[in-house]
Amino acid sequence: MSVTRPTSRARSDAGTARSLQKGLQTKAAIVDAALGLATQIGLEGLSIGALAEVMQMSKSGVFAHFGSREELQISVVREYHHRFEEEVFYPAMAASRGLPRLCALFDNWMKRTSVEIDSGCIYISGAVEFDDRPGPVRDALASSVNTWLSAMKRAIEIAIAEGHLRADTDAGQMGFEIHALILALHYEARFLRSPESLRRAVTAFEGIVARYRAGAADEASPATAARKTTRPARGKA
Repeated sequence: MSVTRPTSRARSDAGTARSLQKGLQTKAAIVDAALGLATQIGLEGLSIGALAEVMQMSKSGVFAHFGSREELQISVVREYHHRFEEEVFYPAMAASRGLPRLCALFDNWMKRTSVEIDSGCIYISGAVEFDDRPGPVRDALASSVNTWLSAMKRAIEIAIAEGHLRADTDAGQMGFEIHALILALHYEARFLRSPESLRRAVTAFEGIVARYRAGAADEASPATAARKTTRPARGKA
């Protein structure tokens, strides 16, 4: 029985595939290490040299995978966003449409924020570093944050459509309030070390939902309040 031996081209192709796979694995390991550094020292603190030292690689070896410090920073932002989606967004999709899903998104966001009280949040620290510095890194950060906030707004809109929240709910305003309390949580827990911050954030979220929930007191409607201020007094025209 004859044995078919791989041709030299087949062996070459297999070797190229293994080389590419190894290159991708090395790049992923570098990005993982860079993300760990960035949570501690910020995106601006990242350098090819520092990363090469952590990875026990040459600077040229690290540089070959990215080409520039800026591209390294953008890769870290993308990796952070990917992990954020995996931990916060996708698990919440298992919850029922409407308010249950919105609450699941917030709960997952809270869990991640509570972990990042010690490690730091790239979205928040990156905003501080790049808020007034236009360029590709800032664009990548802003795009990631806007993608997440748009998903939150969409969840609110679905909760309105499902009848779980009042029909006159301003989805953008509600999303703003939820985002604001997460920022306050991070500031108070990480900077002020307030032991009450997590509990207060949960209470604040429950208060936001209560104000917008369908069937809430009629007085909660701004339109109703406006009508009351213009209503004529009894006995007067």
